[in-house]
Amino acid sequence: MSHTVMQILLAAIVVVPLVGAVAALLPAPPGLKGKSPEQAVLRHGVTVTGAVLALSIALAAGFDHDRPARMQATTDISWIPALGIRIHLGVDGVSLPLLVLTALLTFLCALYSYFKMPTGPSPRAFVALLLVLEAGTLATFAVLDLMLFFLAFEMVLIPMYFLIARWGGEGRERAAWRFILYTLLGSVVMLLGLLLIGIKGGTFDMVALATDNGAGLSHTTQVIAVLAIGAGLAVKAPMWPLHSWLPDAHTAAPTVGSVLLAGVLLKMGTYGFVRIVLPITPEGAHTFAPYLAAFAAVGIVYGSLVCLALARSGAKGDLKRLIAYSSVGHMGFVLLGIATLTPTGVNGALFANIAHGLITGLLFFLVGAIKDRYGTSDLDSLSGATGAALYGRAPRLGGLLAFGAVASLGLPGLAGFWGEMLAMFASFRPAEGLSRPAFLTFMALAGLGTLLTAAYMLVVVRRVCMGGDGDGDGVTPATAATAGKPLADVRPYELAAWTPLVVLTVLAGLWPAALIGLSDPAVQQLLAGGN
Repeated sequence: MSHTVMQILLAAIVVVPLVGAVAALLPAPPGLKGKSPEQAVLRHGVTVTGAVLALSIALAAGFDHDRPARMQATTDISWIPALGIRIHLGVDGVSLPLLVLTALLTFLCALYSYFKMPTGPSPRAFVALLLVLEAGTLATFAVLDLMLFFLAFEMVLIPMYFLIARWGGEGRERAAWRFILYTLLGSVVMLLGLLLIGIKGGTFDMVALATDNGAGLSHTTQVIAVLAIGAGLAVKAPMWPLHSWLPDAHTAAPTVGSVLLAGVLLKMGTYGFVRIVLPITPEGAHTFAPYLAAFAAVGIVYGSLVCLALARSGAKGDLKRLIAYSSVGHMGFVLLGIATLTPTGVNGALFANIAHGLITGLLFFLVGAIKDRYGTSDLDSLSGATGAALYGRAPRLGGLLAFGAVASLGLPGLAGFWGEMLAMFASFRPAEGLSRPAFLTFMALAGLGTLLTAAYMLVVVRRVCMGGDGDGDGVTPATAATAGKPLADVRPYELAAWTPLVVLTVLAGLWPAALIGLSDPAVQQLLAGGN
């Protein structure tokens, strides 16, 4: 495929959602209104996100897979000459999978919302916000200018705030405020670090800075920049102990908000570490790598222990909250892989990013469906003597939940296994100059985390899918009234939204070379400073 066509495809992927968001706010043309204006705007959301997904698949098909380390589909236009800021777009083997994942998850969310719109105000505003969120996320993975990266990084905050605050559940206002305050505070600090690099390095061009590999930046500058940028990225990642906004946001968000938050937004933080911190400030990254690894390892164990506590009988644990905390543990593996500063670790981190997006996106869809049918996501209610018992009452839904759980705990043959295994393997032999005994300790903690993950996921499956803890917990008049009645099993629109995630989870688990072969040359080049 010609360079011009690839350029147009990438530019369209970023711009089309923004145009679609504006169009969603305008009155529908007479011929497209259908039965109701509400259905027309929801159909508009499916059409626009479907078009973006088609464009991203076309971009992936035209991508030169023989040279994934080279920036492709590049556009480089001067935007603000006085500040040296350029509209610089491009994709390589690191960003392409994240671009396609974002387009896929947003399309599935729009499709799901067409049939099951979250309770709240006008669908017109909902669709517009969803499309702005998609545009910001896609731009984050496509831009190659530090200031544009910051603008795209910030662009997603407002739509996600409103999706939680206006269409969320109980406690949504508080959760939305915590989300915006934490992420904005982190972003202000990150902006200072990006400005420091741009001023000291003489350019905001990420490719040029990565090629210099920190040559134009003193050790002190790099350390300060990594501290500032890393703090902003760590909040979004989310790294323990800067994660406390996440469980509230996930618990309060509507189903599609949770799917996009876990599947896409968390990846922006870890992508920033790989694209900016490692290649542009290598000395600063080396200085902070042991601390990043320590926080990551603690986060893995902490997230798993909290999930185990929420899963036990009588804890009044919320299933959405449990899966949110599981994200803290899973993203800990991504950060641990990055902290090893090795190609193996970074490839593992990028693979785990994609796997987490697929698996946790599926799990949040499933929990949303269970809450929709049962009226609660409280584990004690779902697992009591009159609980959900999905295997008997909705066997396909129960089977999918069990599949998502075993994929999440890292069963070999499914996508969740490879990223975590590579992160631990890289910790066994970290980059030269890093303390091997320290990283062996982190590897042991990560290994413990995998055991704890298996424990809490199997407890969840036993309680929700088999039901009846035997102690009658969770029995209320409401649940007693529905006892024994069959629940609606997987509906056709749910099957359409969830099947791609299941298929890709299996394919990525059986054929990891498809992703690693794409990312490895690009990672090798980033770590070597473009050589």
